[in-house]
Amino acid sequence: MAVGFDNIYDHVIPISNFALKWRFTEEEYNQLPQLHLDQLKPLDQEASKFLWDFIAATRLHSDFPFKSNFFKNIDEIKIFEGNERDIKKWLFQRRIPFDRMVFLSYQPDTAMIVPWKLLVKYFDDFYYSDDLTVFDQSLSWALLFFHEDEIYFGTNEHFLPSELYNDLNL
Repeated sequence: MAVGFDNIYDHVIPISNFALKWRFTEEEYNQLPQLHLDQLKPLDQEASKFLWDFIAATRLHSDFPFKSNFFKNIDEIKIFEGNERDIKKWLFQRRIPFDRMVFLSYQPDTAMIVPWKLLVKYFDDFYYSDDLTVFDQSLSWALLFFHEDEIYFGTNEHFLPSELYNDLNL
């Protein structure tokens, strides 16, 4: 049976078989608590390819950072040493429900599903220096962690840009 959003959870593999497991299990990087490790859903190669092909078929990144006119609103933030708290706040302000399961696509053979809350909490473990596309099945929003330490958020929902949040002292 072909992989689709309706059966993608059938393609979850153990974290021990995941190519990027070291980001979450090794002391020199980060050892996530077992409670959080259990919520990471690494995908097999077939499901990873399905997500990669879905992104390609929608032409999500045919322009940078997203296809022209794909999203009504795009916001961005720069990652630099010492602004981890600002990044977490910025991600939180995207107003995606914490329990929403989101897809992370790294490469054609590397992907996983995680709750948004864990992506916010451990964003710097999910993103190193590689490009990473994050989205949900609706594709009404997407996040691109770009390899030049930039994050882009595109959405069709109305939201306040980052600079307005800062003015509100939230």
